[in-house]
Amino acid sequence: MSVKNASQRPAYHLLAELEGAYEQLVETSEQLYDCWKHNPGQLWSLNQQPATNDWLRNALFDYWYQDGQDGRATNSYIGLVAARPAVMEAVATVNQAKAHFAQLIASIRQDAPKLIAEIKTVIPFRHPSLHDHLSGSGMARLHIKQCWRAIPTAPAKTRRVQLAWYVSGRSIKRLSVNDAERMLMALDTEAAHIRQQLKALASIQRSEPLAQMQTQAPVMRANLFFDTPLSNGKVRQAKNIALPLFVPSVDGQLPEHNQPEKQPPNKRQRAIRSDQRLEEQPFLPSIRAYRYR
Repeated sequence: MSVKNASQRPAYHLLAELEGAYEQLVETSEQLYDCWKHNPGQLWSLNQQPATNDWLRNALFDYWYQDGQDGRATNSYIGLVAARPAVMEAVATVNQAKAHFAQLIASIRQDAPKLIAEIKTVIPFRHPSLHDHLSGSGMARLHIKQCWRAIPTAPAKTRRVQLAWYVSGRSIKRLSVNDAERMLMALDTEAAHIRQQLKALASIQRSEPLAQMQTQAPVMRANLFFDTPLSNGKVRQAKNIALPLFVPSVDGQLPEHNQPEKQPPNKRQRAIRSDQRLEEQPFLPSIRAYRYR
């Protein structure tokens, strides 16, 4: 479903369209949960054993901030669901609704960003019974990312799932010297440490590329091993999972899987790669900019 330019429509039209997308998301999630209850299969949860239907429902409907939740953080529900064919179809429908919701949000962020704060609070007020329930539970703001993040699925029958924490993730963005200079100039240029970094930046060639790097939060990674090769010939696939992974199953049985630690390790387990291209220490700490080796 296409999304028209948000800047060309009144705010109330945008809110009404997003409200409709949210209602579609809730409706398809309800249909998925009902389908699951009529076509049950095995459940496994990392942090709740035995996993229950209530755990699965909480995972599917966690669209709201909880008391004390960091605005940048998302809740995780790491687990496995043995999904019969009807359930897999219902998951696909939910993910389509999530994708449409995400598309609308992206359009609004680009063309009418001031609406985002209003969206988080207006939608519950438009559902009075829901608002009363959420307010009593300390959840009165919509968590946009928890709405649009897709439910992970295995693409084919899986014989084994190997779960492991991944704590070495990094986000790297290429920067020019001009980019870095603009970012530093936007900070407090009267501060000694900013002046020192501007001086260091002026000492290198203007053509030298830099990299802005940010360490990502630990994630659970599921390595899937398939009974038969996929259409691309691969017999395994890796997925990061923050929601239950739905695995196709005709008989409702989960594939073989391991029991990882409930919490990620405190530090990375892998040795630093010998071919790492960035210097170990940041060149411009205030903007997390590194030089290439």
